[in-house]
Amino acid sequence: MNDAADEMTLRFRCPPELAGVLPEPIPAVQGLPEWFKAMPQRVVNPRSGYQQETLKRCPPFIDAMTYGFLILLATDLKVQDGEFTWSFEVPHGAASDLSVSPIDFHDPVQAVGSPFFDDDRYIIKFTNFWSIETPPGFSLLFTHPVNRRDLPFTALTGLVDCDAYHDVPVQFPAHWHDAGFNGVLPKGTPLVQCLPVKRQSWRVQCEALSPEAMERFTDINDSLRDETAVYRRNFRAAKR
Repeated sequence: MNDAADEMTLRFRCPPELAGVLPEPIPAVQGLPEWFKAMPQRVVNPRSGYQQETLKRCPPFIDAMTYGFLILLATDLKVQDGEFTWSFEVPHGAASDLSVSPIDFHDPVQAVGSPFFDDDRYIIKFTNFWSIETPPGFSLLFTHPVNRRDLPFTALTGLVDCDAYHDVPVQFPAHWHDAGFNGVLPKGTPLVQCLPVKRQSWRVQCEALSPEAMERFTDINDSLRDETAVYRRNFRAAKR
């Protein structure tokens, strides 16, 4: 764990009438899918006969899936032959002046020229009821939940300066790529992963490895070939 002095806070706020009704955003580590939990850590490679580690033992894969926060679907969403239906009962109050539909749509022409364009299908837009405030100097990268190809949609990625834009929610357009999906997308399904990003200027520097760097390159490469968990033991930084 990081020291308390190093911890940062994202503030998620919703209309008072929806507090206790909406599923709250969660740390991404709490939203790992069942397929990941059920994966073995090691398997025998039938071609070599040796045991090998799976993705479940890959720190970069795991760290990407468990970093940041997940925003969740507000209610069950039934999909049948391309038609979306839902039942979302909310208390009356100030929020009743706002749409409480968990889903909206963009006209397909808004995606013309992109890989997300389908002439006969709308771009869906998941409704987010949470406004989000970051500390000064931080933006939020909203992207599809990392490595979640099992979901029938792909959320579009966007970067929002939520230190300034935090009085209203950011909405989440998505491409519904599984046209044959029939069933229920349950309440609490992860819609997007939000990753804090510190805004700062960067430049690119490219150069050849020095003799000293080349020696380290060779040594580490040899270790990666001959040992397991080299990155995990020697290089991985704590992120929670």
